[in-house]
Amino acid sequence: MMEFHATTIFAIRHEGSCAMSGDGQVTVGNAVVMKHTAKKVRRIFGGKVLAGFAGSVADAFTLFELFEAKLMEYNGNLQRASVELAKEWRGDRILRKLEAMLLVMDNEQLLLVSGTGEVIEPDDGVLAIGSGGHYALAAGRALKKYSGHSLTAAEIAQAALETASEICVYTNDHIIVEVLE
Repeated sequence: MMEFHATTIFAIRHEGSCAMSGDGQVTVGNAVVMKHTAKKVRRIFGGKVLAGFAGSVADAFTLFELFEAKLMEYNGNLQRASVELAKEWRGDRILRKLEAMLLVMDNEQLLLVSGTGEVIEPDDGVLAIGSGGHYALAAGRALKKYSGHSLTAAEIAQAALETASEICVYTNDHIIVEVLE
């Protein structure tokens, strides 16, 4: 699977709530931070679906539009829309060149969608992508496992991104958290 730098996106389903968080850093190359407050997590499909991206911003916007169109076509069925997007993304000569990954979630499912055809639903309700994704994933899993009922999905999403921002040079602490109840 491709790995993208310059962002971290984290998503969790916990205690009946769903949250997705993303940092705001936009990095050009390996040395220049161009922006600190980008919004990489968005509400789509009338606010019923959260989507976050790692990778090229222009490519991500293209994918957001295509994914929302698939959601409309399949009446909000997240899994069907994700599979159809992945098939189109992988099979189209132009779309295949898009360099991004998506995390998408509604109140029922959480999925990773990539241009290499993956549509992955996690076993534990936790996913992360981007250069700081491994750090956020580890932090989020530990917090979910050991916090019991004391932390909300939003609090875990915030803390997982904060942890990643302390370790990954491509992740900052300008964090956006979106929640579905």
